[in-house]
Order: sequence, then C-alpha cells, then structure tokens
Amino acid sequence: MTSQTNSGSCCSPHGSCGSGATVDVQSVGVTTVYKVSGMTCGHCESATSQEISALAGVIAVKAAAAAGEVTVTSTAPLDEEAVRAAVDEAGYELVGRA
Repeated sequence: MTSQTNSGSCCSPHGSCGSGATVDVQSVGVTTVYKVSGMTCGHCESATSQEISALAGVIAVKAAAAAGEVTVTSTAPLDEEAVRAAVDEAGYELVGRA
C-alpha cells in the first residue's frame, strides 16, 4: 500500500512536518509510470517532480533518476502531451509510458 503524508498543516513543536494523516493514493487515483531520459541526480528528480506536480489533478509524483522513471498518481488519466510539456519544461525528455 502506498501512502502519502497530508501536508495540510505545518511542522509540529517536535520538529515533524505534516498532520500525521495519510492518504492511500492507490485508492483515490490512477497511477502511471513514465520513462524519462536525462535525469541523473536528485536535482533532476526534484525539477521533474515539481513540474509534473503543477499539472491539474496530480496527487503524487515520485521520480527515480537511476531507473529513468517517474511514477505519477492523479485523480484521472493525464493527457500525455501535458506530461511531456512538463517534463520538457524541467529540461528532460519524456520517452513514453513504462
């Protein structure tokens, strides 16, 4: 089961961030894995994730430079051209679905 911490609240006095609530992203969305070329490091993962996260309906993004993959969970299937444009904006190339 994949969970994501809900970032609806700020850091606690104990130094932990988030509200502690979790969302089961598999039960609320569609997960698609894309092949992306050109990512080589954590900065690449961050830039790609940030651009894709800005797309409407995106719930979660997990980029893995070593695998050359980006896993996107969204409320509905995304337009592949919109994902391609976001990846291009980050400076990388969307090869297609994995």
